Amino acid sequence: MSDRPKTPLLDQVASPADLKQFSDAHLKQLADEVRAETISVVSETGGHLGAGLGVVELTVALHAVFDAPKDKIIWDVSHQCYPHKILTGRRDRMRTLRQKHGVSGFTKRSESPYDPFGAAHSSTSISAALGFAVARDLGGACDTGHGDAIAVIGDGAMSAGMAFEALNNAGHLKKRLIVILNDNEMSIAPPVGALSSYLSRLYAGEPFQEFKAAAKGAVSLLPGPFQEGAKRAKEMLKGMAVGGTLFEELGFSYVGPIDGHDMEQLLPVLRTVQERATGPILIHITTKKGKGYAPAENARDGGHATAKFDVLTGVQKKTPSNAPSYTKVFSEALLDHAAKDDKICAVTAAMPDGTGLDLFEKRYPSRCFDVGIAEQHAVTFAAGLAAGGLRPFCALYSTFLQRGYDQVVHDVAIQRLPVRFAIDRAGLVGADGATHAGSFDTAFLTNLPGMVVMAAADEAELVHMVATAAAHDSGPIAFRYPRGEGQGVDMPETGAVLEIGKGRIVRDGAKVAILSFGTRLGEVMKAAEALSARGISPTVADARFAKPLDEKLILDLVENHEALITIEEGAIGGFGSHVSQLLAENEVFDQGFKFRSMVLPDIFIDQSSPEDMYSVAALNASDIEAKVLDILGVSQLSGKRA
Repeated sequence: MSDRPKTPLLDQVASPADLKQFSDAHLKQLADEVRAETISVVSETGGHLGAGLGVVELTVALHAVFDAPKDKIIWDVSHQCYPHKILTGRRDRMRTLRQKHGVSGFTKRSESPYDPFGAAHSSTSISAALGFAVARDLGGACDTGHGDAIAVIGDGAMSAGMAFEALNNAGHLKKRLIVILNDNEMSIAPPVGALSSYLSRLYAGEPFQEFKAAAKGAVSLLPGPFQEGAKRAKEMLKGMAVGGTLFEELGFSYVGPIDGHDMEQLLPVLRTVQERATGPILIHITTKKGKGYAPAENARDGGHATAKFDVLTGVQKKTPSNAPSYTKVFSEALLDHAAKDDKICAVTAAMPDGTGLDLFEKRYPSRCFDVGIAEQHAVTFAAGLAAGGLRPFCALYSTFLQRGYDQVVHDVAIQRLPVRFAIDRAGLVGADGATHAGSFDTAFLTNLPGMVVMAAADEAELVHMVATAAAHDSGPIAFRYPRGEGQGVDMPETGAVLEIGKGRIVRDGAKVAILSFGTRLGEVMKAAEALSARGISPTVADARFAKPLDEKLILDLVENHEALITIEEGAIGGFGSHVSQLLAENEVFDQGFKFRSMVLPDIFIDQSSPEDMYSVAALNASDIEAKVLDILGVSQLSGKRA
């Protein structure tokens, strides 16, 4: 406790209503205290740091001016919500952040009435806020009442199509709606695209300085500080805003850009908007990610996500790895193939570091494309690259690939285009919880005709699967792998091209066969060792492919065993369901064959350590051992030899 910052004003805040007592000067001091508290919390827990530090002043100003939870403050993506949580009655629990039974790293409706809308994927806030605004005007019932709807969205998130769809609809409906564009010139990666350049031009010169001075006099929708009258004020504001035309053409009144770290600008503008806005309005603020904490400000990603760290130095306390991460293995394997084949290119959606493509980008900049937060575009763009004769690898997290599913179906699968999907963060991911779990990709990809779906059992297998994907030109192919470090296996010098649809026997045994798809194979082998001590020796096979299935391998396992268990790190409807379909079509169940499928349960599993999450999912070695004993009817003989 002694190392924690002194926060005399923050100590007086139990809810946002307590901010109403403070003067503007005190609100500035409160912002400093919230910033110090945020840094202190994340130093102990790890988490998303830079985004929250960039909106400290905005968070304080919003809660001082508006009346949450009646007024709905919706944070886009919401990894910037830690200061918001500190001010909304959760300060005493913040040091449980991203832990089991602790505070979520994102906004979560079930956690607090001050979180009106849950988020962890980008570009949803304007759509949700417009929904609240319409519900308000049509008399919708809401436990916390209805007031203003305020969406806070970053410039990176604003680049996604969904944000513009919402802006277009909001401009048409003309409901009172407040959108705050938090422009920090950085999402997770440096921003890309024409919109970012457009926003940069808005504050690239004198107009920004003029508006900065004027904002302190509460310049906004009406002439007030302008003595020339309403018409002159509007024209003057338009002129100073330089390029606000884009948003005005979409039907929004535009204010900005203003300095999002200057309370003397934020407070009067927000107050004037709160008092006088009638239709949709966009307030454009400029901020700095990681603001007020030098190690975050100086980091390439603005201190986006950190492990626990030393507050004084910013040095992160990371546990040394025993094996390379799967992401790094993918990255290096792809570089090897790209060196030999100049048709190989790579696509990612605002996650070059997270997917390991930052290394590819440095070595082959003309062949690496970060398309921004736009997974739909990423998939169809990759389809166009493939149709044009290149060999694209589209590297996305499983949870984000979901956002481009229609494009996977229509633009890739139906046209049988050889797009190679590198699916990172497959399975349960730990502290980010249900929103970032890679639970569904096996199920939603294996039902597509012509799609090849692989899962690496370990990092050596991943090298082979990159090679297999690089060589596969007859249609789409996907390979999935988890977050974190590999198993520590011996690595091949070069990847071998696997025969499509062929698995492998890892361990010969009798009576029961365990067919694993993905990295649960390590847990399967632990279970097999434990079973051996009981006198039970299961056969263990690595499927490698969920589609096409290795039908011969599977039917041979059925022929030579009493029971078969499939195991995967995915939801029902995936690998095990396809195996079950195969067995049913081959009349295997007609003879009373025993079959079980171990999958992720039909729930969203809350954040915890990956090990604990897999315990909840009943997919650890002890669970596999118990399933084998149960299917053989010997579970009641615990401790005895079968």
